[in-house]
Amino acid sequence: MQKTVTIDCPAEILLGLHLNAEDFAEYLKKQAAINLFKEGKLSSGTAASWLGIERVAFLRMAFDAGATLLEDTKDDFVRETALL
Repeated sequence: MQKTVTIDCPAEILLGLHLNAEDFAEYLKKQAAINLFKEGKLSSGTAASWLGIERVAFLRMAFDAGATLLEDTKDDFVRETALL
């Protein structure tokens, strides 16, 4: 089931960004997918499917935006090095 979300946007923002409403909607969708992936709330496969692109293409886009595949914490490091 697909839902549509409507966002109010002043015309000045679109003019300032030199985007029409459709291009701005695609930009927001891409940014939302990347950020939800970075926060661990969306898988790369689901994000890619939402954007209509291949998973590898999404991962490249997300990594270019600063996403990391694996992020170890200090506790992870201590646990792993304790085994050495």
